[in-house]
Amino acid sequence: MTQETSATPLGPEAEAPARHQPRRIRVPEVTLRFWITQVLCTTVGQTAADLLNEKTGLGLTGVTVSMSTLLAVALVAQFGTSAHRAGVYWLAVALTGVVGTLVSDDLTDTMGVPLETTTTAFAIALAAVFVVWYRRERTLSLHHIDTTSRESFYWIAVLFAFALGTAAGDLAAERTGLGYWLCAALFAAAIAAVTIAHFALGLDAVWSFWITFVLTRPLGASTGHYLSEPAGHGGLGLGTVVTSALFLAVILGLGFRDAVTRRAG
Repeated sequence: MTQETSATPLGPEAEAPARHQPRRIRVPEVTLRFWITQVLCTTVGQTAADLLNEKTGLGLTGVTVSMSTLLAVALVAQFGTSAHRAGVYWLAVALTGVVGTLVSDDLTDTMGVPLETTTTAFAIALAAVFVVWYRRERTLSLHHIDTTSRESFYWIAVLFAFALGTAAGDLAAERTGLGYWLCAALFAAAIAAVTIAHFALGLDAVWSFWITFVLTRPLGASTGHYLSEPAGHGGLGLGTVVTSALFLAVILGLGFRDAVTRRAG
């Protein structure tokens, strides 16, 4: 699924002049490889969050603060690049996935906020980001993320999208009672439905992108749980360490291949 620039969820997309000096776009082109890496990062986001919570002894709040600090460092590096750098970008995405998961889990498990409340709150927050982003920049297209302001809105939206996906995925898992594997299949089917609606029925490209983006989070979480949880809990029993390392290795391998391909070209 690729993102076109013809329309946005808030109406026809106007070509407004950038508020700052345009620069080279630092986000990747939306291709099949983008979505594969996205799902891998969301899986790592879930298993790494579980691993850190289990092993560090800092508690959910302490781990959330620590990982938020690392995310801030990664975003400084991302904003400091002159063009798209796959390793820097996907590191920021993976850390955003970890932080989004931890924030959602901390609100629910530590503070006792119901999943219905967190899901609604994150959905409203994400919608508010889109409204402000569009009113300020007159575009939500990834093809037009060519200023610091637009990229800032993008990363805020990514964080809320991950948090929303975590809360909504946990809520769906609790209400349906399905196992991890069936939940993963359900979210994969939802992504397939959005893809068909986009290519066959003309669903707006920006809507398609962000709906799919949110759905990748519970898909990755369900996959991560299925691989890492013990067999007695409905998983394969690989553990969070092995699962996180496995998916991280694949992400790094894809990034290395991109770098080699770019140099060869």
